[in-house]
Amino acid sequence: MKLEQPIWPRFLPSSLVLALATLGPLGRRRRAPGTWGAAAGLLYFTVLFWPFGAWPWSGFWTAVFSLPGLYLAVAICGEAEFRLGRRDPGEVILDEFTAMPLCFLGWPAVARVWPPWAVFIAGFLLFRLFDIAKPFGIRKLENLPGGWGIVVDDVAAALAACLVLHGAAWAWKAL
Repeated sequence: MKLEQPIWPRFLPSSLVLALATLGPLGRRRRAPGTWGAAAGLLYFTVLFWPFGAWPWSGFWTAVFSLPGLYLAVAICGEAEFRLGRRDPGEVILDEFTAMPLCFLGWPAVARVWPPWAVFIAGFLLFRLFDIAKPFGIRKLENLPGGWGIVVDDVAAALAACLVLHGAAWAWKAL
């Protein structure tokens, strides 16, 4: 299976593509744009996905409802990369924003060990750590073409953060 960049964003005006990719002014901040994107993603999670915590299979629903946003991020981030003429430009932060909810798949289980606010802060910090350091082969995912390389490494960082949160909660309960 060959991953290809979606073509539909080619027909959008550059101003719209870049505004979406940078989340308006957030990505254009001088310092730590990825951190601002992740913070906005945490807000996105708490507003749209946190209510699913009371549902059975909440992690499943978070993953399902994240897929359209991740597809949009692949398309828009890849097009923004092309229009800016740079590989994975720092100001493009839609990838952090859309990947952030994946840090909290199954978060109610972790919130039985620690308060939700602590889980959310820990998830945010772990995501940023894995997004910046790119351990466990995450760095290789950046080599995927177009928006895929921009978004999939953030998805992997979010899933690594999720695993660490669950592992830490399990270890804490086992003590």
